Amino acid sequence: MKNFSKIFVLTFTLMFMSAIVYAEPVRVGSKIDTEGALLGNMIVLVLKDSGIPVENKTELGPTNIVRQAITKGQIDIYPEYTGNGAYIFKDADKTAYKNWQNGYDDVKKLDYKHNKIVWLQPASANNTWAIAVTDKFAKANNVKTLEDMARYVNEGKQVKMAVSEEFATRPDTLPAFEEAYGFNVEDDQLVILSGGNTAQTEKALAQGTSGVNFAMAYGTDGAIMALGLRILEDTKEVQPVYAPAPIIREETLKAYPQIESKLNAVFATLDLETLQGLNAKVVVYGVPAAKMAKTYLQDNGFINK
Repeated sequence: MKNFSKIFVLTFTLMFMSAIVYAEPVRVGSKIDTEGALLGNMIVLVLKDSGIPVENKTELGPTNIVRQAITKGQIDIYPEYTGNGAYIFKDADKTAYKNWQNGYDDVKKLDYKHNKIVWLQPASANNTWAIAVTDKFAKANNVKTLEDMARYVNEGKQVKMAVSEEFATRPDTLPAFEEAYGFNVEDDQLVILSGGNTAQTEKALAQGTSGVNFAMAYGTDGAIMALGLRILEDTKEVQPVYAPAPIIREETLKAYPQIESKLNAVFATLDLETLQGLNAKVVVYGVPAAKMAKTYLQDNGFINK
């Protein structure tokens, strides 16, 4: 009986200590772009609605900053994209990332192996890197694909491209397009905008700011159609599939296992058209990302009104 009492007391003590440790809020981060803010705020709101203490650290920075934060334990969860696994991990099977399921399986395995970070279920949307032009420019110059862009650039015609620093320098973004299609955009032909937000690059393109006639874009950007822009077709499929998914430190998930089912349910509804529509309301119509996230979650029954 004494042994049973000791075991009971020990078990209760460990449970109590665990509760104290995880009374600390779950720190939710995100990237600095529009969709990052939208998805990050969805995570914040779902966790709060589940009674989980939260610290909102969304719009923290570009990929390298947010990745560093989660691997160093400075944040606990944020939305990432499966395709980034090919860039993040040296031992990634880069051929896997052309396929939604294979890319997810590979990055899930590698991030857990190296960092004890768990990938939850991704959305079906593909928010891949892209290059956009205006519809007017595309028709006037017969530029509809990246092969057409290569021809245009190599003919020595006027080029001014609005990009983020990440898009200009990461080996799997603009440099990958240049290598695959055989063109080169010089440094003085780039307009590098701080923050890495495609809302800025697409607005510069639509308005022709500083002569911009090409711009970095994402596949799920809501402003594409609204601003009269066109994504140049990646006929060689240079870019991998970038499906958004919540990623979380294993320690945090063990403390709050309900996070997985709650967020999986939300992300299962985020197809390409849905994300484009949500992003458009933020970028084109000026609805704050946090408000748009709350409206979507309430309208679909994921959080209480």
